[in-house]
Amino acid sequence: MCHVFISGFVQGVGYRQFVRHHALKLELTGWVKNLSDNRVEAVLQGRIEDVEKMVLLCRKGPFLSEVRD
Repeated sequence: MCHVFISGFVQGVGYRQFVRHHALKLELTGWVKNLSDNRVEAVLQGRIEDVEKMVLLCRKGPFLSEVRD
């Protein structure tokens, strides 16, 4: 299991949908939600290789996002 917090310009740009889409493709389970401090929080669970791929995708984010951390 991997618990991540993503900060930057990540709300209102399709970030959660991006995470959901790629998590489903990688057959991961978990959840993703917006936080009141403008970060996104996600819990990802699955094969370690797939979780690592998803973390890399989270660092990139969708086209309109700007991931800081």
